[in-house]
Order: sequence, then structure tokens, then C-alpha cells
Amino acid sequence: MDVVTDHLTFTVAPDQLLGTPDGWVHARDAAGAVLAWTPPRKLCRERLTIKLGYEFGYMIGAGCSDGTVGKNYVSLVVNDEKFAERYATCLTAATGLAARLEAVSRPSGYLRKEAPGFRVRVVSSYLADLMRQYTGGDAHHMRQRFPRVVLRDLETFEGFLEGYTDGDGFRSKTWRGRLLVSANVPFLADLAEVIGARFTPRTNGTASHLVVADSWLSRGVFRPERHPLQLSESTWVEVREVRPRTAGSAKPFTLYSFRLDPHPGFLVNGHLARQPW
Repeated sequence: MDVVTDHLTFTVAPDQLLGTPDGWVHARDAAGAVLAWTPPRKLCRERLTIKLGYEFGYMIGAGCSDGTVGKNYVSLVVNDEKFAERYATCLTAATGLAARLEAVSRPSGYLRKEAPGFRVRVVSSYLADLMRQYTGGDAHHMRQRFPRVVLRDLETFEGFLEGYTDGDGFRSKTWRGRLLVSANVPFLADLAEVIGARFTPRTNGTASHLVVADSWLSRGVFRPERHPLQLSESTWVEVREVRPRTAGSAKPFTLYSFRLDPHPGFLVNGHLARQPW
């Protein structure tokens, strides 16, 4: 049978079992079903071992404030050299990836000329996918969600606050605390709930502010949460069509059957399958 999904077509025996949310289904009965799938090209890439702690939280906070997540890279471009250095150091400590600082220039609408800056850029599709997972699937600053993975422990959350403050906030000189600035209202609302703070979003189209007093921890509102650190690489794809395949006048093909021991599961072009019963 030719099984046609959202992304590709693969050929299996009619009684081949394919993985769905409701269990295993034969290929001949898979039309309209949803199959577990992982992009085959991503199966060979290097997996990262994420180290939890302050550096991990700082990397996430800085990325949420001033970072960019591309298809296969993450980067940070800022004017503050010390900020860029801290981000590079924390990224390396949290992921093991080598990150270095480089001087760049970028256009400034305020100055109306090229302004000097500093960039940290790491090529890793795994880390890019991981950042998207942490922020709800979309890392765009206006659509990203609050990354609840930083709530695993207090040290990680403090690192997140420091990283986000260095990007989209500042420490007050007159009172003990921080002021965070963002136009992403749901993001700040979720953060305000975590620290037990009042939050009133702006309604005039400007960015909203969230006050984070250093005494927030004394409210006793912090609750650690368990969220996966590693990337969930599988997703779901719909089967558009299942059609019989015959050799006919085309080039002959051979259909192989094999058995795996002790684990019966395997992937067919990234789709989860197992040996027939």
C-alpha cells in the first residue's frame, strides 16, 4: 500500500501496523488517521544534554527578551557587550555548545545610521526547536508564551529573571526590584501570576510594565513545576490517502518483511511502526 501523509508517501504491506493516538492500525485502514512522525532528516542530528540551573534560566530569559530563533540557529544581537558575553557564557554552560562574541553593526532608526553591536549566534536546529518548544511552539516575541520550564527550581527562575531584565527591563535605582517591559501581555500576565504580583496591561497601544520587587519570594507563591528539558521530537501527521500499489509495467520492486528483537517498534520514513502481530 502507498500511504500518503501531509509530508510524504511511503510504501508498506497492507497489514503493517502504524502508530496512532488511539493505538496501532493496519496500513490498509489508515486513511484519515493521524500517525506519529518525526522528520527523518532530524534523526541524525546531535542531541544536546541540557544542564538545569541559573545559566539555563538566564539563556531562556535573554532569548525571550532579545533573542532570535531561526530554523536552525539561535542568536542574540545587542548593544551591550557585557550582556552578550553573559548570554554566551550561560548558553555554553547550559547546552555545551561553543558560543562566541562577534562585533557587528546594525541600522538604528533613532540615530539614522549604522550602530555598533555584538552578536552571539549558534547553529543548532535542536536548540532552535527546543526554544520553540519551551515558548509554546512559536518563538516570535509577540506570540511566545511564558516558558514554564524555568519553574523547575528557584535557581533557574532567578536566572530567567536576570536574563529577561538584561534584555527587556532594568533594575530600579530608587527601590529594590526590577521593571520588565513587553508588549506581549499574556506573557507578562503569566509571569505576574507566578510571582504573585498585580499586573495591569496598557490599553493605549504601548508596551506594558511589570514590577518585580526583590521581596516577591517572601509572598510564598513560588511553586516548582516539572516540565521536560529534552526535546519532544515526534509530532502528528494526517494520512490523506491509502492506495494499492502494483508493479504493473513499472520497475519491479521487492517488499521485505523482518522481525526485530527485543523491541518490535521501528520507523518508516520517520513514521512509527511495529511488526504485525
